[in-house]
Amino acid sequence: MSFQIMVDGGADLPQSFADKFNVITIPLNIHFNDGVYKGGVNLTTEQFYEKLKDEGDLAKTSAPSPNEFYDAFKAVDANTPILLLSLSQNLSATYQNAVIGRDMLLDEEPDRQVEIINTKTASCGMALLANEVVKLKMKQMDFQEIVDTMKQNAERTVTLFSLRTVENLIKGGRLDRFRGAIAKTLNIKLLMRASDEGEIEVTEKIRGEKKALRRLVDQIGDYSKSLEGKTIVMSQSRCHDKAIDIMNQIKERYHQDEDHIVEMGPLIANYAGEGGLVISFLRDDV
Repeated sequence: MSFQIMVDGGADLPQSFADKFNVITIPLNIHFNDGVYKGGVNLTTEQFYEKLKDEGDLAKTSAPSPNEFYDAFKAVDANTPILLLSLSQNLSATYQNAVIGRDMLLDEEPDRQVEIINTKTASCGMALLANEVVKLKMKQMDFQEIVDTMKQNAERTVTLFSLRTVENLIKGGRLDRFRGAIAKTLNIKLLMRASDEGEIEVTEKIRGEKKALRRLVDQIGDYSKSLEGKTIVMSQSRCHDKAIDIMNQIKERYHQDEDHIVEMGPLIANYAGEGGLVISFLRDDV
């Protein structure tokens, strides 16, 4: 069955993938002193880093408005169902605004089909789920069956983070300056994950980046003994060579069938900082 796939700007989705599979992105807003930009539209990742360097502080971010979602939904043919994968509800107002925008459309056109999934993840986690949607779509599955399967997949998605620096977390208020100063002095690296509720939580504090990255690979085994028959997606922030090395280690140990390395967009890089890695995959069925 034909339907329209959408994501919001919380997804680090390669443009080539979006073009190939006709995925529409509703971008988030990136606020700098000289104006408001749309991530991935009029602000590339490199431009983002240049502005970040010039201003010396984190950018502010905001969700698309309900009207922006309404307009995006309205533009799709009325006979075409829509499936939107949304940034974790506990990280942004994006999901709620999407729901409001959908309800605005349904007030006018009550027969429209618009399904919105709170992915409880971000970045490559959303890219992973978009990839899963495409695979189900290619199997010619019924739309509602795909929606139900993707809701289950959202609950099974594991998203793990490794940050090279805590500087952006300090600036963003997610780590207090005293603890951050200690972490920097002692060369402490943070391992984090998206919780079952879709919030970001610190799982471990490791001294030294090499040890932290080894432990990141180890953590995959806490959720899946093998990745055979599965896909893993990694997003990287200006550390492509490191990402390739880690992905090769994962391949040797867990034998994934499919893997992708994507560039971290401005929204996620704003908090992860340079050298950050995020990995996502589906955990084993319980």
